[in-house]
Amino acid sequence: MKRALFILALAFVVIVTAALLIVVPMVRSGLSTHEEPSAMEAFAARMVRRWAVPSDLRDKKNPMPLTPAVIADGRAHFADHCASCHGNDGRGVGIGKQMYPEAPDMTQAVTQSLSDGELFAIIENGVRLTGMPGFGSGTSESAAGTWPLVHFIRHLPKLTPAELREMEKLNPRTPAEHEAMKAEEEFLNGPASHEH
Repeated sequence: MKRALFILALAFVVIVTAALLIVVPMVRSGLSTHEEPSAMEAFAARMVRRWAVPSDLRDKKNPMPLTPAVIADGRAHFADHCASCHGNDGRGVGIGKQMYPEAPDMTQAVTQSLSDGELFAIIENGVRLTGMPGFGSGTSESAAGTWPLVHFIRHLPKLTPAELREMEKLNPRTPAEHEAMKAEEEFLNGPASHEH
């Protein structure tokens, strides 16, 4: 009984200390997203992210074979669905810089050191209290689309200029960009013939 009370008291002290180290500085400086998080806040966020990954996925290896075709599939998917926040090069440019926390630079060790299963879980399930939505549906089709992204994220530090140019062609376009492309195409090809 004394041991249980000691553990409970220790847990209480740890929680109160963590709250004081994280919450008090945030309240004092406000909750602005323009400020860099404290080291303690960043540590707590990483721990919560780790706990959010289901234990059966935490150490899972990518079951998809690493082939040029799988990397190309992941690259195309990333350019179309992920680059608006993470940038084609994975360095977190674009609207990802306006989020809080910012979209991470996925070429850095903080992301590259995550297990395949952790990356898979983040893509499939998202990360609460961030801008990272969950893209998975829990189906085998969803997993088959996510595992190539895991391989591609591993490939980001080795991305070539040719791959970046290819990705730019695959990035989503705004309606204004579509209109400009259509106008340019019509200009280059001449007016369309209406003869039948």
